[in-house]
Amino acid sequence: MTRLSLRAKILPTGTETDLDSVAGKIKSALKDGITLAKYTKEPLAFGLYFINAEFSLDDREGQMDSLENMVRSVEGVGEFEVLGMSRTSVDVK
Repeated sequence: MTRLSLRAKILPTGTETDLDSVAGKIKSALKDGITLAKYTKEPLAFGLYFINAEFSLDDREGQMDSLENMVRSVEGVGEFEVLGMSRTSVDVK
């Protein structure tokens, strides 16, 4: 099955939210073949940072909704915005 790489901006509920803790909770909450490949903390404005996350998921119906619902259900997550999505390259033998 084809895999997708999805980049997302995840905003915290406040400036005091520990983004590493939120990323860990997101990683634990993921299921159905969805993984958090990597993330970075990026500045937004006035001391507020967001999580720039890269997820890997199967290209099948319902995966996007499942990902969004799982991430939004994590304590400390304020907003979830998809920045980009692409198919991952496949090794051909």
